[in-house]
Amino acid sequence: MNIQTGKGSIPVVILLGIWSISALNAIPGLAVSPILGEMSTIFPHASEFEIQLLSSLPSLLTIPFVLLSGKLTERVDNIVLLQVGSLVFALTGLLYMLSTQMWQLIAVSALLGIGSGMIVPLSTGFISRYFTGKYRTRQFGFSSAITNIVLVAATLLTGYLAEVDWHLPFVVYFLPLVTFVFSFFLKHGPAPDVEPEPRTAEGKRGRIAVGRLVGLMFFYGLITYLVVIVSFNLPFLMQENHFDTEASGVVISLFYLAIVVPGFFLTPILSACRSLTKCVCLLGIAAGLALILASTEIVVMGVGAILMGLGYGVMQPVIYDQTTRVASPAKTTLALAFVMSMNYLAILLTPPFIDMLETLFHIHSQQFPFVLNLSITLLAVVWAYAGRKTFLFDDSVANDKPKSEL
Repeated sequence: MNIQTGKGSIPVVILLGIWSISALNAIPGLAVSPILGEMSTIFPHASEFEIQLLSSLPSLLTIPFVLLSGKLTERVDNIVLLQVGSLVFALTGLLYMLSTQMWQLIAVSALLGIGSGMIVPLSTGFISRYFTGKYRTRQFGFSSAITNIVLVAATLLTGYLAEVDWHLPFVVYFLPLVTFVFSFFLKHGPAPDVEPEPRTAEGKRGRIAVGRLVGLMFFYGLITYLVVIVSFNLPFLMQENHFDTEASGVVISLFYLAIVVPGFFLTPILSACRSLTKCVCLLGIAAGLALILASTEIVVMGVGAILMGLGYGVMQPVIYDQTTRVASPAKTTLALAFVMSMNYLAILLTPPFIDMLETLFHIHSQQFPFVLNLSITLLAVVWAYAGRKTFLFDDSVANDKPKSEL
């Protein structure tokens, strides 16, 4: 069975290999999350800083290694990078399960960030390599959906395993072994029946359109910041409104499940909304934030979380697709690495940024992050509407033709 790519076809096993890489983007840090609360009991002499390192260190190290991996794709065989990253990633699962001291867990967490950072840009890089036009846009949507499906499933699995034994959640880090097996089916260039992709105006010069890339990076970091407070701050807001942790878990799960849905309908969504796609998505996020703020009913808050997830779920793959049009074919994975690093940076910086503002202005209400982000989102809506004809916001052309500068 072959899959159409827009410039030929590829065996389905190659597509499964690409999807397996997308699945890996969801799991760094997942195994640690359900046991963080128990670490002070398991390791009574460990400091709070050491415990926090278990969750923050992988994200911190992922960022530079995402960029390094993106650069290495220009010089090193991408399959070799994938295989090395997969083995390093899987090795952390074994080392975590064998660790008995806090310093060992911290060291393995650093290794996890390195391994996952090597793999992250390759998922989108292989999509840009094999697919073009509407086929590429569709695959970016599927990739985003797969990442978030695995995120929800792995979160449930690790939470269950953590109740049995604190070592067991780390078995999810053996998933890269599946990718390692698939890597032998991925080819080192276009499949034999795939025509070489035509270069863009930027590609003929072998360069990256830096202005466009910076715009995409900033916007991706912004929208990630706008929605990630659902994970970081919604549990505290719901606790302030007298909900238990189970209720907040349900609402957060609805948010992540909502991110999945647009990935399967990305082409018709873009055809319907065209140059207003990002404006409509930002309006959805704003409406979601407003519902969460305005109600203390769990159903209404759940609808708000769904609206936020849907808006983000459309924009994430669209941004990846746009990124492929700002660089030459040889530099596309590097450009994607820069854009994807903003996701990790936003996630890493959001909690200290919110804490800094709350301390600076002496704010103690859990509503503050949502009020702040609602205000920023409304400004972004105006920006998106005003700039609907620029490269950053005009999603009406789903092909590889270069557009006007920002």
